Amino acid sequence: MIILFLLGAIIPFIFYLLTLQKTFELISPENRKMTPGHVWLLLIPLFGIVWHFIIVTNMADSIKAEAESRNITIDEPRPGYSIGMAMCILNCLFFIPLINILTAVGGLVCWIIYWVKIDGYRKILSSAASY
Repeated sequence: MIILFLLGAIIPFIFYLLTLQKTFELISPENRKMTPGHVWLLLIPLFGIVWHFIIVTNMADSIKAEAESRNITIDEPRPGYSIGMAMCILNCLFFIPLINILTAVGGLVCWIIYWVKIDGYRKILSSAASY
């Protein structure tokens, strides 16, 4: 049962990490705030919680810089930053007893929204690169 739970949790997370990596790869090296492979450090227990804050910040700044250099209009001043920070904070609050049930649900919802948002920016960057 535990193995099924872990597989059910880790497989979507692997696809999430692939989305983050592919998004960083679409950003030119001069606009990237971190290398694409560093997203896999999120798999390190406890360290990954702090590292997620860094990834959200670097992703937002990298997408913004790339959009500006390619003259792509983005509707957020820091793409994905607000929802990404909400996700990270809720994930940290998960360790506080009694409120962890609420923060776990909120963190999961914010994680899904962040993932979809970053994938949307990945698609925008990808389509803009193909022209």
